[in-house]
This record gives sequence, C-alpha cells and structure tokens, in this order.
Amino acid sequence: MLLTELAPSDAKSTVGCVLVVEDEVIIQDAIALALREEGYSVLLAEDGYSALQIAKTAARLDLVVLDVMLPSINGLDLCRILRHEANNVPVLMISARGNESDQITGLEVGADDYLTKPFGMRELVARCRALLRRSRREFVATNITVYKFGDIALYPDECRVTIKEAEVNLSPKEFRLLDLFMSHPRRVWSREQLLEKVWGEDFVGDSKTVDVHIRWLREKIEFDPSDPKHIVTVRGFGYRLG
Repeated sequence: MLLTELAPSDAKSTVGCVLVVEDEVIIQDAIALALREEGYSVLLAEDGYSALQIAKTAARLDLVVLDVMLPSINGLDLCRILRHEANNVPVLMISARGNESDQITGLEVGADDYLTKPFGMRELVARCRALLRRSRREFVATNITVYKFGDIALYPDECRVTIKEAEVNLSPKEFRLLDLFMSHPRRVWSREQLLEKVWGEDFVGDSKTVDVHIRWLREKIEFDPSDPKHIVTVRGFGYRLG
C-alpha cells in the first residue's frame, strides 16, 4: 500500500498529521484508530520505500510512527535517510526489540523517541502528543522575529533591544520608533507619519516631540549621537534608518 489517509473523527478537529509506517496490519489499524480518535489525520505505509515517498511529497507531516522491521527499507535506514536529507520531522520508533542497545541505535540514527512492543495505545498517543509539543516549541523558538542593523538587534515580540548583545533600556515610544525604522529599512519617515504610527492619529501636540524622542533614542543607540549613523536625518523629508 503506498498511501492511505484517514481523516479524524467528525467530533474533533485535526491537530496534526501522522505517518504510521507498520507492516503488521492489525497493529497499523490499531494505531491509526487511536490517533484518529484523538483528532489526528493519519497517513499509512506498509514498507520503507512507500513511507519515504510519502515523507517527500506529503503536503503536511507532523510526526512519523516508524516500525523498525519493514520491507524494502527498514526503519533504521529510513530514519537515517530522512535525517541525511535534513527532514527533521519527529520520529517515534516502535519495535519488538527492547534491549538497551537497540534503543540507543534507534536514537542515534535520528529517532526522537523509542517505544517497545507490546505497548498500550494510551502510552503511544501520549508520546505522540509530547513529541508534537516539543517540536512546536522548538519551531517557535527558532522562528522568533529579529530585526538587525549593524550591532543592533530588535526583538519585537519581546520588546527588547540589544547592542553587541548587551541590553538597551528604551522607553515605549523609543522602542516603537526603532521598531518602525528597523522593520522598514531605508524608508524615509516624515514627522507627521511618525506621529501617526507611534503616537496615534488622535495625538494633539507639536510635531517637534518627534525630534526630541529621536534625540533621546540616538543617545542610547549611537556611538556618537552628534554624528548619527543609525537614525539619519534626511533634510526636508524626515528620518530613516542608515
């Protein structure tokens, strides 16, 4: 069988897509049913070659439940191939081989967890959940938005700025100004545009307040505030980054 897709039950929304690679039909069906009842969509393969093709072509794949003993390409070799091809999908390896050396081998070739047969379906589902949670946390951690300009790094989600990795304390207005400049490098902003973006459309006051905050910002991020290299004045127009 090359590919079978089982949608989750109607009562639950899809919480992830799991590829189950198992050549024993009874075990394959039991795993698929348990996962499907928990809201996962399930792809099925009965041999290593079919599983490899699915891993390469599936529109979405969040986890692989992988038996070790498989026709065509065994589970260990399949895991090696996936990791060699930089496919970092979490892999839960399952096997009747339960001694320590077998488990170590499975983990060393790139599996994220190892479960020995026979096992309960509740334990398998719990391990799948744990792997998916860990994978999603790592994905978020490695996809944090960071704006960089020279030695300055701005983390918009954390409201944090560093210069040469040292923390810089900015006021909320100073941070929002720098965020605007760094998220739109080289764009020239007029005082009026900066007031609208940072202070809001309802701001009532002198536009020179922008100049004051720019001066304060320069004092915190420029090596020489009197000769700024980061927040540059464009005479007759406004300010820009760099």
